[in-house]
Amino acid sequence: MQVLTAGALYFALAFGAGFILGPVRVRWVVPRVGERTAELLETPIMLVVIMLAARWVARRLGLASTLTTRLGVGGVALGFLLVAELTMVLWLRGLTIGEYVASREPVAGTVYLVMLGVFAVMPLLVARR
Repeated sequence: MQVLTAGALYFALAFGAGFILGPVRVRWVVPRVGERTAELLETPIMLVVIMLAARWVARRLGLASTLTTRLGVGGVALGFLLVAELTMVLWLRGLTIGEYVASREPVAGTVYLVMLGVFAVMPLLVARR
């Protein structure tokens, strides 16, 4: 149960930050520098958010530093994130999953996929042994 709670909290923190940064990026950054650069500029900010959120959740909930616990938290959070992302894409943008994947800019899209992996393993990476 602790893994589910921690995963949900970790997801909420990261998704909340992304939900705030997204409109800022779209309204003010994209018109100035373009979609690819705007997404790439947002990436280090989200990396810091992910690191801080993973560390805070682990400390706040006293998570064990075991591989299964930490990857479980990341997996739960990633599951929630993918459901939320796809729901938002399908509902707000009116795209199918295939259209969404095809619409992604190749470089920024690849960085996004890497960041999903980083998001999933970050609870493990911030574990203190």
